[in-house]
Amino acid sequence: MDWVNIAFWVFAIAATVSAGAVISVRNPVHGVLCLVLTFFSIACVWLLVGAEFLGVALVLVYVGAVMVLFLFVVMMLDIDPTKMREGWVRYLPVGLIVAVAMLVQMLILIGVKGRAVTPFPADNAAAVAADSSNVTWLARTLFTEYLLPFEFAAVILTVAVVAAVMLTLRRRTGVKSQNPGEQTMVKAGQRLRMVKMGAEAPVVHSNSKPATGEETQP
Repeated sequence: MDWVNIAFWVFAIAATVSAGAVISVRNPVHGVLCLVLTFFSIACVWLLVGAEFLGVALVLVYVGAVMVLFLFVVMMLDIDPTKMREGWVRYLPVGLIVAVAMLVQMLILIGVKGRAVTPFPADNAAAVAADSSNVTWLARTLFTEYLLPFEFAAVILTVAVVAAVMLTLRRRTGVKSQNPGEQTMVKAGQRLRMVKMGAEAPVVHSNSKPATGEETQP
């Protein structure tokens, strides 16, 4: 077994174990950290087979943006700042394990790439056949042969985003909400309303005491 197959099995096992931990751990922060390790392991597999653009895009988009956003949202669910500052240390061991695993995967990938004198069997096979780079071949193939599925995927994702927003903005009884349509159609004269109120004399009760603290004499 050569170094490429060994590295592939290491990345595959790491991705499988971390993916299982995502749905098995009870702490949501630990689940997000395991999901970060899963995406990073899959990105290493993409880089191993020569799909550099897919691997880098997976790291930048999902690991660097989406998962970090998920992590911040999960950690911000507890709005008590004192409790958050007291409990952040319990996430440190899992974070260190994920960081060490990612570092080991990076070193393995660099070592395998450095030992390889010739390209891997699957390394840029389609790009080499087309006599172009991996990014050029991917862009040309995506926007020519697979343009219609790509547009369908974009429409489906757009509909999913709109549906998620509509489900979030549904009317609930007993909850105050805003109507953006009414707010945008308001006129300048409706923004300020002057109300005239008549002056009322203060009501003095018979058992009230004077402001000086002296009791009234009968």
